[in-house]
Amino acid sequence: MSIDDDVALLERVPTLRLLGAEALRVLAISAEQQQFARGSILFRAGDEADAGYVVQQGGFRIHVKDGSEQEVIAERGTLIGELALIVPMSRPATATALEYSMLIRIPRTLFLRVLDSDPAAARRLRDELANRTRQTTSDILMASAKLSS
Repeated sequence: MSIDDDVALLERVPTLRLLGAEALRVLAISAEQQQFARGSILFRAGDEADAGYVVQQGGFRIHVKDGSEQEVIAERGTLIGELALIVPMSRPATATALEYSMLIRIPRTLFLRVLDSDPAAARRLRDELANRTRQTTSDILMASAKLSS
């Protein structure tokens, strides 16, 4: 894929779209491309998370083994590990390739450098994350009120 193809793919990711075209171009040029065979493990629950991944081709099963057996399928254009772009953390789930797959790996250090170099993009991202947090808090309070009734 060309850099322009990668930028177009990154623009499809809602969180990354907030950064703007120039920042996405820097990410596309500086990020790594990785390939995975069917059944390969991208990461396991508990692994240190130091990057986010955008699925270029193929798909991954994201599986949380906590008794609830939660699972999500990440396909082309999906950002895996969004919070790992911003803060050090452990992976909460295991990601396994469903088929031959390609990813764009965005290291946290690269992502934070892009934010440092573009304060307006950093503010847009901050505002989006704050809005999501407010919405999640509201959803939790509403669910709690329903359960209490």
